[in-house]
Amino acid sequence: MKIAVLGTGGGGRAHAARLAELGHQVAVGTRDPETTLARTEPDVMGNPPFKQWLADHPDITLATFGDAAASAELVINGIDGHNAVQALGAIADQLAGKVLIDYAVPYLYNPTTEHPWPTPWGVMPRLDPVDTDSLGEQIQRALPDTSVVKAFVTQEQDTVVDPARVAGGDHTTLIAGNDADAKQSVTHLLKSYGWHDILDLGTLHAARGMEMYAHLHSAIGFALGGPFGVKIQR
Repeated sequence: MKIAVLGTGGGGRAHAARLAELGHQVAVGTRDPETTLARTEPDVMGNPPFKQWLADHPDITLATFGDAAASAELVINGIDGHNAVQALGAIADQLAGKVLIDYAVPYLYNPTTEHPWPTPWGVMPRLDPVDTDSLGEQIQRALPDTSVVKAFVTQEQDTVVDPARVAGGDHTTLIAGNDADAKQSVTHLLKSYGWHDILDLGTLHAARGMEMYAHLHSAIGFALGGPFGVKIQR
């Protein structure tokens, strides 16, 4: 399958590498490929320059967001939440008729708050939107001809692509969306990654809870200092 991964951060790299390993034809999308390839310093999360990573993955191509999406049958959104709606809306035509898996969290970084939450890497970002809306729903409204599925957002992306790294894979991943066929496509992809317990939360309204969980996920991660999963017991 031809799959586009939009975003060159650690999460996008994890998906692109795993998908190529599974035999898919993968294109990574970025705003400006020349600028991305010209970077010589690690990114804000400490990932090595993308050019260096790409040299180790010769089967993966780099393109603009629009070109990557245009050639794909399935698209994964890893664009940072603050810029996702604008960036995706600009390529609505290339995304029309396709399934878009969204794992972005609507973080606003370095917020000024009355009671900041200190973390090992700075002040905890603020969620916007929160509670009465979600980034997933905003993206769906901006892309009425695209089937948006919220997924991958309740684990670190290294764990999403390799669930066996935690408890041998015996934990739960969550999805939500308005189109049953689109969710089935995402379920199929998750199973190929190695997931066995995939819980469908229903319509895209559930993306609100999935995105708000990000703060709890961070708190657990800080406490444990390593990868973890959450098992939903029925």
